[in-house]
Amino acid sequence: MDLVTALGHALWMALSMCWEILWPLILGFGLSAVVQAVVSKSEMTNLLPNDSPKSLAIACGLGAASSSCSYAAVALARSIFRKGADFTAAMAFELASTNLVAELTIIIIVLMGWQFAAAEFVGGPLMVVLMALLFRLFLSRKLVAEARTQADKGLKGKMEGHAEMDMSVTEGSFWQRITSKNGFTATSQYFVMDLLAVWKDIAGGLLIEGALAALVPKDFWMEFFLVSHPVAAKVWGPIVGPIVAVVSFVCSVGNIPLAAVLWNGGISFGGVIAFIYADLIVLPIIDIYRKYYGWKVAGLIVAVFYVAMALAALLIELLFDLLGLIPSQRSAQIVETSISLNYTTVLNVIFLAIAFLLAIRFLKTGGPKMLAQME
Repeated sequence: MDLVTALGHALWMALSMCWEILWPLILGFGLSAVVQAVVSKSEMTNLLPNDSPKSLAIACGLGAASSSCSYAAVALARSIFRKGADFTAAMAFELASTNLVAELTIIIIVLMGWQFAAAEFVGGPLMVVLMALLFRLFLSRKLVAEARTQADKGLKGKMEGHAEMDMSVTEGSFWQRITSKNGFTATSQYFVMDLLAVWKDIAGGLLIEGALAALVPKDFWMEFFLVSHPVAAKVWGPIVGPIVAVVSFVCSVGNIPLAAVLWNGGISFGGVIAFIYADLIVLPIIDIYRKYYGWKVAGLIVAVFYVAMALAALLIELLFDLLGLIPSQRSAQIVETSISLNYTTVLNVIFLAIAFLLAIRFLKTGGPKMLAQME
């Protein structure tokens, strides 16, 4: 296979994967937008005063109801920390907002199966608990003070404006807020801005997925992930999964197509979960931690996150193996050989129409002016 043919094949696989996940993306971002439209960010600080189980549970709930954009999650975590929220609770919010959101769950189910989505949801809170325990051991009051001093400098990261915007509707019952004109407007604004916040990550993930699936031999993955040594592979997968994520530069929902490639290539079940968890320690975000909190705290965040992600993923693998829930076949949906009239095409057309209506509403209600404030 010559270079031009190989690149063409990789691009076709990326485009086909985009077609495969299009309707789940729109559905997931739509559901997330609806939730954000009726849940105000302004109360977050008061709800996260410490690292108690109650505060951590609330942080997970608020994270699940927020945008899945990793950069926005990191920026919002700093924002609520500066306003008085507990540091550990702010980090719990950050983890939940990139691992427990609707769009991520839907895409995982479509591409990889419900078992992976279940592992993500069970392992997410476990990872938060492990993170909180590690911070209690290693995060001193002095480091928290240093982090707050650095955070108060207000150095810019990425998606600052997107993180600060609060278009939610707070008047009336839950149903009244959703069905009101203001609720529709807020939903359209969150929908469009969340998509624009992560489209580069999604595109990057699809392109990397296409290239790896088309160009990297399966034998390489099998050797790299120690497929011929099942016991060692269970431990190696969660260790190396986050490292692959760090160097891939892909975060948010963009890492799911790549996770599907890794699973088909032979990485362990826990390794896939650890890889998905690790979108908050990719290199660009590590640099943002440095700006937000200083090198010492940034280093601690990365170390704690890595250990919590790897350990949670390993424990989830052991649990799901015990329950017989790990898929026996490595058949994650990577690409359709052709685009034809099937349920995927029908759903794509329906959800593209919904996305079009939301985009029109966004454009008619001051959306373009808001875009200028996103970064």
